[in-house]
Amino acid sequence: MIRRITSSLLFALLALGGFAPAAAAPAAPAASSPSGVWYEIFVRSWYDTNGDGIGDLNGVTAKLDYLQSLGVSGIWLMPINPSPTYHGYDITDYYAINPQYGSMADFERLLREAHKRGIKVIIDLVINHTSDQHPWFKAARDPASPYHDWYSWAGPRTDLHAADAAGAQAWHALGKAHYLGDFSREMPDLDYDTPAVRREMVKLGQYWLKKGVDGFRLDAAQHIYYDFKADEHNPLTLEKNLAWWSEFRRGLDQVNPAAYVVGEVTRDSADELAPYFKPLSAVFDFPLAVQLIDSARSERAGDLGTLLAHADAAYRKVTGKSGVDAPFLSNHDQERVMSQLGDNPQHMRMAAAMLLTLPGQPFVYYGEELGMRGRKPDPDLREPMRWNRAADAPGETTWKSFTAHDGPAVSVEAQQADANSLLHYYTMLIHWRSELPVLRDGALQPWNTGNAHVAAWRLDNAHDRVLVVHNLSGQAQSLALDGQPFHRVRLRSTPGATLQHERLQLPAYTTAILQ
Repeated sequence: MIRRITSSLLFALLALGGFAPAAAAPAAPAASSPSGVWYEIFVRSWYDTNGDGIGDLNGVTAKLDYLQSLGVSGIWLMPINPSPTYHGYDITDYYAINPQYGSMADFERLLREAHKRGIKVIIDLVINHTSDQHPWFKAARDPASPYHDWYSWAGPRTDLHAADAAGAQAWHALGKAHYLGDFSREMPDLDYDTPAVRREMVKLGQYWLKKGVDGFRLDAAQHIYYDFKADEHNPLTLEKNLAWWSEFRRGLDQVNPAAYVVGEVTRDSADELAPYFKPLSAVFDFPLAVQLIDSARSERAGDLGTLLAHADAAYRKVTGKSGVDAPFLSNHDQERVMSQLGDNPQHMRMAAAMLLTLPGQPFVYYGEELGMRGRKPDPDLREPMRWNRAADAPGETTWKSFTAHDGPAVSVEAQQADANSLLHYYTMLIHWRSELPVLRDGALQPWNTGNAHVAAWRLDNAHDRVLVVHNLSGQAQSLALDGQPFHRVRLRSTPGATLQHERLQLPAYTTAILQ
Protein backbone atom coordinates (compact mmCIF):
# COMPACT_ATOMS: atom_id res chain seq x y z
CA MET A 1 0.00 0.00 0.00
CA ILE A 2 2.78 2.46 0.94
CA ARG A 3 4.60 1.73 -2.30
CA ARG A 4 1.46 2.39 -4.38
CA ILE A 5 0.75 5.67 -2.63
CA THR A 6 4.34 6.84 -3.06
CA SER A 7 4.30 5.89 -6.73
CA SER A 8 1.06 7.78 -7.31
CA LEU A 9 2.40 10.91 -5.63
CA LEU A 10 5.59 10.71 -7.66
CA PHE A 11 3.63 10.38 -10.90
CA ALA A 12 1.41 13.33 -10.05
CA LEU A 13 4.40 15.55 -9.27
CA LEU A 14 6.30 14.52 -12.38
CA ALA A 15 3.20 14.91 -14.53
CA LEU A 16 2.72 18.46 -13.40
CA GLY A 17 6.37 19.38 -13.64
CA GLY A 18 6.87 17.92 -17.09
CA PHE A 19 10.11 18.99 -18.74
CA ALA A 20 10.02 22.67 -17.82
CA PRO A 21 12.05 24.28 -15.04
CA ALA A 22 10.26 24.65 -11.73
CA ALA A 23 9.31 28.25 -12.38
CA ALA A 24 7.46 27.32 -15.56
CA ALA A 25 5.83 24.11 -14.33
CA PRO A 26 2.09 24.07 -14.98
CA ALA A 27 -0.21 23.92 -12.01
CA ALA A 28 -2.75 21.14 -11.59
CA PRO A 29 -5.86 21.96 -13.61
CA ALA A 30 -8.78 23.28 -11.67
CA ALA A 31 -12.09 21.49 -12.09
CA SER A 32 -13.47 24.61 -13.77
CA SER A 33 -10.64 24.70 -16.32
CA PRO A 34 -10.69 21.48 -18.36
CA SER A 35 -8.12 20.70 -21.02
CA GLY A 36 -10.71 19.97 -23.69
CA VAL A 37 -8.80 16.83 -24.67
CA TRP A 38 -10.70 13.63 -25.53
CA TYR A 39 -9.25 10.14 -25.25
CA GLU A 40 -10.39 7.28 -27.49
CA ILE A 41 -10.73 3.85 -25.85
CA PHE A 42 -11.23 0.42 -27.41
CA VAL A 43 -12.78 -1.30 -24.40
CA ARG A 44 -11.73 -4.79 -25.55
CA SER A 45 -8.07 -3.79 -25.40
CA TRP A 46 -8.16 -1.51 -22.36
CA TYR A 47 -8.22 -3.34 -18.99
CA ASP A 48 -9.59 -6.73 -17.94
CA THR A 49 -11.16 -7.03 -14.48
CA ASN A 50 -12.62 -10.54 -14.65
CA GLY A 51 -9.71 -12.52 -16.06
CA ASP A 52 -11.28 -13.55 -19.38
CA GLY A 53 -8.64 -11.70 -21.43
CA ILE A 54 -11.14 -9.14 -22.74
CA GLY A 55 -11.25 -5.55 -21.56
CA ASP A 56 -14.50 -4.49 -19.93
CA LEU A 57 -16.41 -1.46 -18.72
CA ASN A 58 -15.34 -2.07 -15.14
CA GLY A 59 -11.80 -1.88 -16.49
CA VAL A 60 -12.50 1.60 -17.85
CA THR A 61 -13.85 2.61 -14.44
CA ALA A 62 -10.78 1.12 -12.75
CA LYS A 63 -8.48 3.34 -14.82
CA LEU A 64 -10.36 6.63 -14.51
CA ASP A 65 -7.76 7.91 -12.06
CA TYR A 66 -5.09 7.33 -14.71
CA LEU A 67 -7.12 9.32 -17.22
CA GLN A 68 -7.68 12.06 -14.66
CA SER A 69 -3.95 12.30 -13.96
CA LEU A 70 -3.29 12.48 -17.69
CA GLY A 71 -5.58 15.52 -17.71
CA VAL A 72 -8.18 14.55 -20.30
CA SER A 73 -11.65 16.09 -20.16
CA GLY A 74 -13.53 13.24 -21.77
CA ILE A 75 -13.39 9.74 -23.19
CA TRP A 76 -14.83 8.29 -26.38
CA LEU A 77 -15.76 4.64 -26.11
CA MET A 78 -15.65 2.68 -29.34
CA PRO A 79 -18.83 0.57 -29.81
CA ILE A 80 -20.12 -1.01 -26.60
CA ASN A 81 -23.30 -2.55 -28.03
CA PRO A 82 -23.76 -6.28 -28.78
CA SER A 83 -22.12 -7.30 -32.05
CA PRO A 84 -20.92 -10.49 -33.76
CA THR A 85 -17.49 -8.98 -34.48
CA TYR A 86 -14.54 -8.08 -32.26
CA HIS A 87 -14.66 -4.40 -33.28
CA GLY A 88 -18.38 -3.85 -32.76
CA TYR A 89 -19.14 -1.70 -35.80
CA ASP A 90 -22.04 -3.96 -36.82
CA ILE A 91 -24.60 -3.82 -34.06
CA THR A 92 -27.36 -6.28 -33.19
CA ASP A 93 -29.00 -4.31 -30.34
CA TYR A 94 -28.66 -0.55 -30.02
CA TYR A 95 -30.21 -0.44 -26.56
CA ALA A 96 -27.98 -3.00 -24.83
CA ILE A 97 -24.40 -3.52 -23.67
CA ASN A 98 -22.07 -6.09 -25.23
CA PRO A 99 -22.10 -8.87 -22.59
CA GLN A 100 -18.35 -9.38 -23.09
CA TYR A 101 -17.92 -5.83 -21.77
CA GLY A 102 -20.30 -6.12 -18.82
CA SER A 103 -23.82 -5.01 -17.96
CA MET A 104 -25.88 -1.85 -18.17
CA ALA A 105 -25.30 -1.45 -14.43
CA ASP A 106 -21.54 -1.50 -15.10
CA PHE A 107 -21.96 1.22 -17.71
CA GLU A 108 -24.10 3.36 -15.43
CA ARG A 109 -21.45 3.02 -12.71
CA LEU A 110 -18.77 4.09 -15.20
CA LEU A 111 -20.77 7.19 -16.05
CA ARG A 112 -21.20 8.11 -12.38
CA GLU A 113 -17.54 7.63 -11.56
CA ALA A 114 -16.34 9.49 -14.64
CA HIS A 115 -18.60 12.44 -13.90
CA LYS A 116 -17.36 12.55 -10.30
CA ARG A 117 -13.90 13.18 -11.75
CA GLY A 118 -15.06 15.78 -14.23
CA ILE A 119 -14.59 13.38 -17.15
CA LYS A 120 -17.26 13.33 -19.85
CA VAL A 121 -18.21 10.17 -21.74
CA ILE A 122 -19.29 9.95 -25.38
CA ILE A 123 -20.09 6.68 -27.13
CA ASP A 124 -19.79 5.49 -30.70
CA LEU A 125 -23.12 5.70 -32.48
CA VAL A 126 -23.06 3.35 -35.49
CA ILE A 127 -26.33 4.04 -37.28
CA ASN A 128 -25.44 4.16 -40.97
CA HIS A 129 -25.88 0.38 -40.99
CA THR A 130 -26.71 -2.53 -38.73
CA SER A 131 -25.37 -6.05 -38.48
CA ASP A 132 -26.95 -8.55 -40.84
CA GLN A 133 -27.70 -10.44 -37.62
CA HIS A 134 -29.84 -7.60 -36.25
CA PRO A 135 -33.49 -8.64 -35.71
CA TRP A 136 -34.55 -5.74 -37.91
CA PHE A 137 -32.65 -7.08 -40.89
CA LYS A 138 -33.73 -10.65 -40.26
CA ALA A 139 -37.33 -9.47 -40.34
CA ALA A 140 -36.65 -7.26 -43.36
CA ARG A 141 -35.98 -10.29 -45.56
CA ASP A 142 -39.74 -10.68 -45.75
CA PRO A 143 -41.08 -8.04 -48.19
CA ALA A 144 -44.31 -8.00 -46.19
CA SER A 145 -42.53 -7.00 -42.96
CA PRO A 146 -42.66 -3.33 -41.91
CA TYR A 147 -38.86 -3.60 -41.43
CA HIS A 148 -38.36 -4.31 -45.13
CA ASP A 149 -38.50 -0.56 -45.83
CA TRP A 150 -35.87 0.07 -43.14
CA TYR A 151 -33.20 -1.12 -45.58
CA SER A 152 -32.31 -0.29 -49.18
CA TRP A 153 -33.25 -2.93 -51.78
CA ALA A 154 -32.42 -2.97 -55.47
CA GLY A 155 -35.18 -2.34 -57.99
CA PRO A 156 -35.51 -3.63 -61.56
CA ARG A 157 -33.38 -0.78 -62.94
CA THR A 158 -30.70 -0.80 -60.27
CA ASP A 159 -27.10 -1.11 -61.46
CA LEU A 160 -26.06 -4.10 -59.39
CA HIS A 161 -22.41 -3.48 -60.32
CA ALA A 162 -22.31 0.05 -58.90
CA ALA A 163 -19.32 0.85 -56.70
CA ASP A 164 -19.84 1.97 -53.14
CA ALA A 165 -18.21 5.09 -51.71
CA ALA A 166 -14.93 3.24 -51.23
CA GLY A 167 -15.01 1.69 -54.70
CA ALA A 168 -16.09 -1.81 -53.64
CA GLN A 169 -19.28 -3.73 -54.40
CA ALA A 170 -22.32 -1.81 -53.10
CA TRP A 171 -25.11 -4.35 -53.70
CA HIS A 172 -25.20 -7.81 -52.14
CA ALA A 173 -27.35 -10.78 -53.08
CA LEU A 174 -29.87 -12.30 -50.70
CA GLY A 175 -31.73 -15.00 -52.58
CA LYS A 176 -33.21 -13.23 -55.59
CA ALA A 177 -33.06 -9.84 -53.88
CA HIS A 178 -30.14 -7.44 -53.48
CA TYR A 179 -29.56 -5.05 -50.57
CA LEU A 180 -27.21 -2.12 -50.10
CA GLY A 181 -24.20 -2.65 -47.84
CA ASP A 182 -21.78 0.22 -48.22
CA PHE A 183 -19.07 -1.27 -45.99
CA SER A 184 -19.62 -5.01 -46.40
CA ARG A 185 -22.34 -7.58 -46.98
CA GLU A 186 -22.44 -8.10 -43.19
CA MET A 187 -23.36 -4.43 -42.70
CA PRO A 188 -26.64 -3.63 -44.52
CA ASP A 189 -27.35 0.10 -44.84
CA LEU A 190 -30.41 1.59 -43.20
CA ASP A 191 -32.68 3.64 -45.46
CA TYR A 192 -33.05 7.14 -44.04
CA ASP A 193 -35.76 8.03 -46.50
CA THR A 194 -37.99 5.82 -44.33
CA PRO A 195 -39.55 8.02 -41.61
CA ALA A 196 -39.67 5.14 -39.12
CA VAL A 197 -35.88 4.79 -39.31
CA ARG A 198 -35.37 8.47 -38.59
CA ARG A 199 -37.78 8.39 -35.64
CA GLU A 200 -36.06 5.30 -34.23
CA MET A 201 -32.59 6.84 -34.41
CA VAL A 202 -33.70 10.08 -32.75
CA LYS A 203 -35.28 7.95 -30.02
CA LEU A 204 -32.01 6.01 -29.71
CA GLY A 205 -29.93 9.16 -29.26
CA GLN A 206 -32.34 10.44 -26.64
CA TYR A 207 -32.23 7.09 -24.82
CA TRP A 208 -28.46 7.21 -24.29
CA LEU A 209 -28.49 10.88 -23.33
CA LYS A 210 -31.08 10.06 -20.67
CA LYS A 211 -28.72 7.35 -19.46
CA GLY A 212 -26.18 10.10 -18.85
CA VAL A 213 -23.81 10.01 -21.79
CA ASP A 214 -22.45 13.41 -22.78
CA GLY A 215 -22.72 12.95 -26.54
CA PHE A 216 -21.72 10.80 -29.45
CA ARG A 217 -19.04 10.06 -31.97
CA LEU A 218 -20.99 9.52 -35.20
CA ASP A 219 -19.53 6.69 -37.24
CA ALA A 220 -19.57 7.19 -41.03
CA ALA A 221 -21.52 10.44 -40.65
CA GLN A 222 -21.27 11.34 -44.34
CA HIS A 223 -22.41 7.91 -45.51
CA ILE A 224 -26.04 8.19 -44.42
CA TYR A 225 -26.67 9.27 -48.02
CA TYR A 226 -23.22 9.05 -49.58
CA ASP A 227 -23.48 5.40 -50.61
CA PHE A 228 -22.04 5.31 -54.13
CA LYS A 229 -18.76 6.49 -55.60
CA ALA A 230 -20.73 8.47 -58.17
CA ASP A 231 -22.23 10.60 -55.38
CA GLU A 232 -18.89 11.79 -53.97
CA HIS A 233 -19.40 15.42 -55.01
CA ASN A 234 -23.17 15.42 -55.43
CA PRO A 235 -24.56 18.54 -53.67
CA LEU A 236 -27.91 16.79 -53.13
CA THR A 237 -26.15 14.04 -51.17
CA LEU A 238 -24.56 16.63 -48.88
CA GLU A 239 -27.88 18.45 -48.51
CA LYS A 240 -29.67 15.26 -47.46
CA ASN A 241 -26.92 14.32 -45.00
CA LEU A 242 -27.10 17.74 -43.37
CA ALA A 243 -30.88 17.64 -43.22
CA TRP A 244 -30.83 14.31 -41.41
CA TRP A 245 -28.16 15.32 -38.88
CA SER A 246 -30.02 18.58 -38.24
CA GLU A 247 -33.14 16.55 -37.44
CA PHE A 248 -31.10 14.30 -35.18
CA ARG A 249 -29.55 17.30 -33.42
CA ARG A 250 -32.97 18.80 -32.76
CA GLY A 251 -34.00 15.53 -31.15
CA LEU A 252 -30.92 15.53 -28.90
CA ASP A 253 -31.53 19.14 -27.91
CA GLN A 254 -34.82 18.10 -26.35
CA VAL A 255 -32.82 16.08 -23.80
CA ASN A 256 -29.43 17.82 -23.59
CA PRO A 257 -28.67 20.90 -25.72
CA ALA A 258 -25.05 20.77 -24.52
CA ALA A 259 -24.42 17.25 -25.87
CA TYR A 260 -21.13 17.04 -27.78
CA VAL A 261 -21.61 15.39 -31.17
CA VAL A 262 -18.53 14.83 -33.35
CA GLY A 263 -18.77 13.28 -36.79
CA GLU A 264 -16.48 11.05 -38.79
CA VAL A 265 -16.37 12.77 -42.18
CA THR A 266 -13.40 11.58 -44.20
CA ARG A 267 -12.89 14.49 -46.57
CA ASP A 268 -9.70 16.08 -47.86
CA SER A 269 -10.32 19.78 -47.21
CA ALA A 270 -11.73 22.11 -44.58
CA ASP A 271 -14.20 23.44 -47.14
CA GLU A 272 -15.75 19.97 -47.42
CA LEU A 273 -15.80 19.50 -43.64
CA ALA A 274 -17.18 22.93 -42.73
CA PRO A 275 -20.86 22.37 -43.69
CA TYR A 276 -21.12 19.60 -41.08
CA PHE A 277 -20.45 22.16 -38.34
CA LYS A 278 -24.02 23.40 -38.83
CA PRO A 279 -25.75 20.35 -37.30
CA LEU A 280 -22.78 18.86 -35.41
CA SER A 281 -20.50 20.16 -32.67
CA ALA A 282 -17.42 19.24 -34.70
CA VAL A 283 -15.99 16.86 -37.26
CA PHE A 284 -12.62 15.14 -37.17
CA ASP A 285 -9.97 17.06 -39.08
CA PHE A 286 -8.48 14.39 -41.35
CA PRO A 287 -6.51 16.79 -43.62
CA LEU A 288 -4.83 18.32 -40.58
CA ALA A 289 -3.85 14.92 -39.20
CA VAL A 290 -1.98 14.15 -42.42
CA GLN A 291 -0.17 17.51 -42.34
CA LEU A 292 0.80 17.33 -38.66
CA ILE A 293 2.45 13.96 -39.12
CA ASP A 294 4.14 15.07 -42.33
CA SER A 295 5.51 18.20 -40.63
CA ALA A 296 6.84 16.16 -37.71
CA ARG A 297 8.39 13.54 -40.00
CA SER A 298 10.03 16.03 -42.37
CA GLU A 299 11.02 18.46 -39.56
CA ARG A 300 9.51 21.23 -41.67
CA ALA A 301 6.35 23.27 -41.19
CA GLY A 302 5.52 23.05 -44.90
CA ASP A 303 1.90 24.01 -45.60
CA LEU A 304 0.81 23.71 -41.97
CA GLY A 305 0.30 27.43 -41.40
CA THR A 306 -1.78 27.88 -44.53
CA LEU A 307 -3.87 24.82 -43.71
CA LEU A 308 -4.53 25.98 -40.15
CA ALA A 309 -5.54 29.48 -41.19
CA HIS A 310 -7.85 28.21 -43.89
CA ALA A 311 -9.52 25.69 -41.57
CA ASP A 312 -10.02 28.25 -38.80
CA ALA A 313 -11.60 30.69 -41.24
CA ALA A 314 -13.82 28.02 -42.83
CA TYR A 315 -15.13 26.75 -39.51
CA ARG A 316 -15.55 30.23 -38.04
CA LYS A 317 -17.61 31.23 -41.08
CA VAL A 318 -20.13 28.50 -40.20
CA THR A 319 -20.03 28.62 -36.39
CA GLY A 320 -19.09 32.23 -35.69
CA LYS A 321 -16.31 31.26 -33.30
CA SER A 322 -12.87 29.68 -33.07
CA GLY A 323 -11.88 26.66 -31.04
CA VAL A 324 -14.38 24.30 -32.66
CA ASP A 325 -11.98 21.99 -34.47
CA ALA A 326 -11.49 18.32 -33.52
CA PRO A 327 -7.84 17.70 -34.44
CA PHE A 328 -6.16 14.33 -33.97
CA LEU A 329 -3.12 12.36 -35.14
CA SER A 330 -4.49 8.85 -35.58
CA ASN A 331 -7.43 6.64 -34.66
CA HIS A 332 -8.48 2.99 -34.76
CA ASP A 333 -8.58 2.96 -38.57
CA GLN A 334 -5.12 4.38 -39.19
CA GLU A 335 -1.60 3.20 -38.57
CA ARG A 336 -0.37 4.39 -35.21
CA VAL A 337 1.56 7.65 -35.08
CA MET A 338 4.83 6.12 -33.88
CA SER A 339 4.75 3.67 -36.78
CA GLN A 340 3.97 6.43 -39.29
CA LEU A 341 6.95 8.34 -37.92
CA GLY A 342 9.36 5.43 -38.33
CA ASP A 343 9.70 4.86 -34.57
CA ASN A 344 11.36 8.26 -34.12
CA PRO A 345 10.62 9.38 -30.53
CA GLN A 346 11.52 13.04 -31.11
CA HIS A 347 9.21 13.27 -34.11
CA MET A 348 6.50 11.67 -31.98
CA ARG A 349 6.95 14.37 -29.34
CA MET A 350 6.74 17.16 -31.86
CA ALA A 351 3.59 15.74 -33.45
CA ALA A 352 2.04 15.60 -29.98
CA ALA A 353 3.20 19.13 -29.17
CA MET A 354 1.64 20.57 -32.32
CA LEU A 355 -1.62 18.70 -31.77
CA LEU A 356 -2.00 19.73 -28.14
CA THR A 357 -1.24 23.42 -28.70
CA LEU A 358 -3.98 23.83 -31.29
CA PRO A 359 -7.38 25.36 -30.49
CA GLY A 360 -10.38 23.08 -30.34
CA GLN A 361 -10.89 19.70 -28.70
CA PRO A 362 -8.05 17.35 -29.68
CA PHE A 363 -8.47 13.58 -29.63
CA VAL A 364 -5.78 11.16 -28.45
CA TYR A 365 -5.95 7.46 -29.37
CA TYR A 366 -5.30 5.12 -26.44
CA GLY A 367 -1.64 4.16 -26.11
CA GLU A 368 -0.52 7.11 -28.21
CA GLU A 369 0.85 8.69 -25.04
CA LEU A 370 3.07 5.62 -24.60
CA GLY A 371 4.28 5.49 -28.20
CA MET A 372 2.51 2.23 -29.01
CA ARG A 373 3.16 1.06 -32.55
CA GLY A 374 0.77 -0.60 -35.00
CA ARG A 375 0.45 -1.15 -38.73
CA LYS A 376 -2.37 -2.53 -40.86
CA PRO A 377 -4.36 -4.80 -40.94
CA ASP A 378 -6.93 -3.15 -38.68
CA PRO A 379 -6.80 -5.59 -35.73
CA ASP A 380 -3.11 -4.74 -35.31
CA LEU A 381 -4.02 -1.06 -34.81
CA ARG A 382 -6.20 -1.99 -31.83
CA GLU A 383 -3.88 -4.14 -29.74
CA PRO A 384 -3.93 -4.39 -25.94
CA MET A 385 -3.00 -1.36 -23.87
CA ARG A 386 0.12 -2.10 -21.85
CA TRP A 387 -0.25 -1.22 -18.18
CA ASN A 388 2.64 -3.24 -16.78
CA ARG A 389 6.13 -4.13 -17.85
CA ALA A 390 5.03 -7.77 -17.76
CA ALA A 391 2.53 -8.55 -20.52
CA ASP A 392 0.93 -11.31 -18.42
CA ALA A 393 0.29 -9.16 -15.33
CA PRO A 394 -3.25 -9.06 -13.90
CA GLY A 395 -5.51 -6.72 -15.86
CA GLU A 396 -3.65 -6.98 -19.15
CA THR A 397 -5.96 -7.97 -22.00
CA THR A 398 -4.97 -11.07 -23.95
CA TRP A 399 -7.71 -11.32 -26.59
CA LYS A 400 -5.04 -10.72 -29.23
CA SER A 401 -1.33 -11.35 -29.52
CA PHE A 402 1.06 -8.43 -30.02
CA THR A 403 2.40 -7.81 -33.52
CA ALA A 404 4.23 -4.53 -32.89
CA HIS A 405 6.56 -6.20 -30.37
CA ASP A 406 6.77 -3.12 -28.16
CA GLY A 407 9.00 -3.86 -25.19
CA PRO A 408 8.33 -3.38 -21.47
CA ALA A 409 9.32 0.30 -21.78
CA VAL A 410 6.10 0.92 -23.73
CA SER A 411 3.92 0.51 -20.66
CA VAL A 412 2.29 2.80 -18.12
CA GLU A 413 4.29 1.26 -15.28
CA ALA A 414 7.64 1.92 -16.93
CA GLN A 415 6.80 5.42 -18.14
CA GLN A 416 5.30 6.59 -14.86
CA ALA A 417 8.68 5.82 -13.30
CA ASP A 418 10.63 7.71 -15.99
CA ALA A 419 10.49 11.50 -15.70
CA ASN A 420 11.61 11.84 -19.33
CA SER A 421 9.00 9.48 -20.77
CA LEU A 422 6.55 10.22 -23.54
CA LEU A 423 3.72 9.71 -21.05
CA HIS A 424 4.99 12.58 -18.88
CA TYR A 425 5.45 14.68 -22.00
CA TYR A 426 1.81 14.16 -23.02
CA THR A 427 0.69 14.88 -19.47
CA MET A 428 2.61 18.15 -19.44
CA LEU A 429 1.14 19.28 -22.75
CA ILE A 430 -2.41 18.41 -21.75
CA HIS A 431 -2.03 20.32 -18.48
CA TRP A 432 -0.80 23.33 -20.42
CA ARG A 433 -4.26 23.51 -22.00
CA SER A 434 -5.83 23.64 -18.56
CA GLU A 435 -3.52 26.42 -17.47
CA LEU A 436 -3.97 28.57 -20.59
CA PRO A 437 -7.55 28.67 -21.92
CA VAL A 438 -6.39 30.56 -25.01
CA LEU A 439 -4.79 27.31 -26.21
CA ARG A 440 -8.30 25.85 -26.36
CA ASP A 441 -10.40 28.65 -27.81
CA GLY A 442 -8.04 31.20 -29.32
CA ALA A 443 -8.48 32.52 -32.84
CA LEU A 444 -5.49 31.26 -34.80
CA GLN A 445 -3.20 33.35 -36.94
CA PRO A 446 -0.11 31.69 -38.47
CA TRP A 447 3.20 33.39 -37.88
CA ASN A 448 5.71 33.10 -40.70
CA THR A 449 9.10 32.83 -39.06
CA GLY A 450 11.03 32.59 -42.29
CA ASN A 451 12.53 29.39 -40.91
CA ALA A 452 11.31 26.18 -42.55
CA HIS A 453 12.09 24.14 -39.43
CA VAL A 454 9.85 26.22 -37.16
CA ALA A 455 6.05 26.03 -36.97
CA ALA A 456 4.41 28.95 -35.16
CA TRP A 457 1.00 30.50 -34.64
CA ARG A 458 -0.57 33.23 -32.58
CA LEU A 459 -3.70 32.58 -30.52
CA ASP A 460 -6.00 35.36 -29.32
CA ASN A 461 -9.14 35.33 -27.20
CA ALA A 462 -10.92 38.05 -25.22
CA HIS A 463 -8.51 37.71 -22.29
CA ASP A 464 -5.15 36.59 -23.59
CA ARG A 465 -2.71 36.40 -26.47
CA VAL A 466 0.10 33.89 -26.89
CA LEU A 467 2.61 32.86 -29.51
CA VAL A 468 3.14 29.11 -29.93
CA VAL A 469 6.52 28.18 -31.41
CA HIS A 470 7.78 24.67 -32.28
CA ASN A 471 11.32 23.83 -33.32
CA LEU A 472 10.65 20.70 -35.34
CA SER A 473 14.31 20.01 -36.04
CA GLY A 474 17.26 18.40 -34.32
CA GLN A 475 19.22 21.68 -34.46
CA ALA A 476 18.87 24.70 -32.17
CA GLN A 477 17.08 27.64 -33.78
CA SER A 478 17.24 31.37 -33.07
CA LEU A 479 14.31 33.60 -34.01
CA ALA A 480 13.90 37.37 -34.01
CA LEU A 481 10.43 38.38 -32.84
CA ASP A 482 10.44 41.52 -35.00
CA GLY A 483 8.38 43.69 -32.67
CA GLN A 484 5.87 40.98 -31.72
CA PRO A 485 4.23 41.92 -28.37
CA PHE A 486 5.54 38.93 -26.40
CA HIS A 487 7.94 39.46 -23.53
CA ARG A 488 8.32 36.19 -21.65
CA VAL A 489 8.33 32.44 -22.11
CA ARG A 490 5.26 31.29 -20.22
CA LEU A 491 5.67 27.56 -20.87
CA ARG A 492 8.46 25.51 -22.38
CA SER A 493 9.07 21.84 -23.06
CA THR A 494 12.81 22.09 -22.29
CA PRO A 495 14.70 24.41 -19.92
CA GLY A 496 16.87 25.87 -22.69
CA ALA A 497 14.10 27.85 -24.37
CA THR A 498 14.86 31.52 -23.59
CA LEU A 499 13.74 34.95 -24.74
CA GLN A 500 16.15 37.87 -24.50
CA HIS A 501 16.23 41.16 -26.38
CA GLU A 502 13.37 40.06 -28.65
CA ARG A 503 15.25 36.94 -29.74
CA LEU A 504 13.96 33.49 -28.97
CA GLN A 505 16.42 30.64 -28.53
CA LEU A 506 14.92 27.21 -29.07
CA PRO A 507 16.90 24.01 -28.47
CA ALA A 508 16.32 21.03 -30.74
CA TYR A 509 12.80 19.57 -30.70
CA THR A 510 11.46 22.21 -28.33
CA THR A 511 8.13 23.96 -27.91
CA ALA A 512 7.66 27.35 -26.23
CA ILE A 513 4.55 29.38 -25.41
CA LEU A 514 5.28 33.11 -25.33
CA GLN A 515 3.05 35.61 -23.55
